[in-house]
Amino acid sequence: MTALLVKNISRLAGIERHGRLRLAGRDMSVMGSIEDAFLYVEGGVIAGFGPMSDLVSRGYDLASRDCSRVSPDNGRDGDVVVVDAGGGMVLPSFCDSHTHIVYAGSREHEFVDKIRGLSYAEIARRGGGILNSADRLHEMTEEELYAQAMERVREIISKGTGAVEIKSGYGLNTADELKMLRVIRRIRDTAPLRVVSTFLGAHAVGREYAGRQSEYVDLVVNEMIPAVGRERLADYVDVFCDEGFFTPEETARILEAGARWGLRPKIHGQELADSGGVRVAVEHDALSVDHLESMTDADIELLGDSSTIPTALPGTSFFLNMPFAPGRRIIDSGLPLAIASDYNPGSTPSGDMKFAVSLACIKMRLLPEEALNAATINSACAMGLSRDYGSISVGKVANFYITRPIPSLDFIPYAYTTPVISRIFLRGEEWNG
Repeated sequence: MTALLVKNISRLAGIERHGRLRLAGRDMSVMGSIEDAFLYVEGGVIAGFGPMSDLVSRGYDLASRDCSRVSPDNGRDGDVVVVDAGGGMVLPSFCDSHTHIVYAGSREHEFVDKIRGLSYAEIARRGGGILNSADRLHEMTEEELYAQAMERVREIISKGTGAVEIKSGYGLNTADELKMLRVIRRIRDTAPLRVVSTFLGAHAVGREYAGRQSEYVDLVVNEMIPAVGRERLADYVDVFCDEGFFTPEETARILEAGARWGLRPKIHGQELADSGGVRVAVEHDALSVDHLESMTDADIELLGDSSTIPTALPGTSFFLNMPFAPGRRIIDSGLPLAIASDYNPGSTPSGDMKFAVSLACIKMRLLPEEALNAATINSACAMGLSRDYGSISVGKVANFYITRPIPSLDFIPYAYTTPVISRIFLRGEEWNG
């Protein structure tokens, strides 16, 4: 694989030199950086970085070259692609730890229902929401779902995302949940960004089980999870543990069944009410508990001694006009915080992580560095990926983007609709769509 040298970087940001897998509390306000920097990549991983003045002394004697490619007979670096950042910044790619981007078509009619005053729960009770998406997905082939989903994958890559979690949950029967997970596996195998897969059969109760929720839980536990496990289609198991969906007791039962197949939990919790989602997440060592719009001080205390990462989805609060997760209180309590998009057709039809970072600053009162750390290293950790993704560190996968020249890191969330990305690199290779 060709080596890569990026030079003339005005600021190389998101550097992690201490091997930390996540940042918490005050540490989240610090984003390691070097001004007037270079970045060197070999074999798709970060091999070195530093100030431009170190290029010659450290053996990367390429600083004065204007050519785009160095031939193999020009020293020990062999065949090296040289990219001039032109005074732009370099940051690690966003890591989006909560999405639902395999779905069948949009739901803009529900958007209008929301404008007219219907709540998320009211739309669901009328047969809309998740059940609407399940009806549509049932009619689509794997090939059609894959083609639609790959359009969204290309979209999020173009906006700076280099690692993503994708959930099932619009199948709500065994065959359709497996169909979704096979599409996610195909995305993982064909897309240039890193993909992890989560089984979310307990996203809602399928139509044919209306009024028989306990029987649907039996189906998830006794049929769906073993089928997912046998095909090794998922990395994680998730449950929508919230008012009007699944109880903590039902959630615990599903998580225990998932654990028997090696699936670690990632929980939807505390979105619509104080539902006990944080408690069940902590009790079952969930990797993350996501949403948290109805999070309490008691929930924050519960998370204090756990390894579960609280994950905010500010795009959901924005789109549904509901309270935002208490990100400021979470960080001030010494906890880590991750940010994800929740990209889905009903409550967050956007996978723009830059916008999620802006919302975290504007509505959750995070500092820019805190929001960027939440959307990179901490969101990577919320997918179990931060050993290899989420920061600029020697040995990590070279997923990063170059901005056009901008005045500061603060400009990224400040200019909340302004495109800032100039070039995108995944696994050390430039991505051109």
